[in-house]
Amino acid sequence: MASQGVYLDQRPLDLLLIGGSAGVLDVLRLILPRLPLSLAVPVVIVVHLPERSPELLPRVFQSTTRLPMHFAEDKEPLVGGTIYFAPAGYHLLLESNRCCALSIDPPVWFSRPSIDVLFESAAAAAYASRVMAMLLTGASTDGASGLQSIHAAGGITVVQSPQSAEAATMPAAALARFTPDFILPASDIAGLAASLSPQPRPAAVVSN
Repeated sequence: MASQGVYLDQRPLDLLLIGGSAGVLDVLRLILPRLPLSLAVPVVIVVHLPERSPELLPRVFQSTTRLPMHFAEDKEPLVGGTIYFAPAGYHLLLESNRCCALSIDPPVWFSRPSIDVLFESAAAAAYASRVMAMLLTGASTDGASGLQSIHAAGGITVVQSPQSAEAATMPAAALARFTPDFILPASDIAGLAASLSPQPRPAAVVSN
């Protein structure tokens, strides 16, 4: 666990995942503006939303960053430097071909979209140790199991400190399971996001 510095080593990343619930909009207002415009990895976000809620998340955050953002669509390929939100009423999964998949399977921890579903799909897909996952403030235990899956796969795990969370249940549930790489207040998580450097995947080598 890193408790002081909030800067990463040079481990290459292919994906940034973020999940949260109650109070998370304020934290995202700190994190998203700090993402570098040169960011070469996609950012996939699950926020607990009522199924019938207006789909306004991209509008809420578009003014905070120049990175493109929209709701994920079924079978859509992930593109670096783009922010994807899970649409209300659907689970968002990541497939091994690095495309999005939407599901209407039953809610998990009373939520659809579920953070656990997203995180667990990323751990099982073609990301393994090349993913960073952030679990933020929230009033349910959704996300704890999925974050542990990311940790077991060798990914970088970040938990908002319960003391800094508007709702401590979600981060506390993760900390009860395992020790993540980072336990940070929201402001330092934003600093960690700012430290993400462009890390494009190397070009494929073609043998003759």
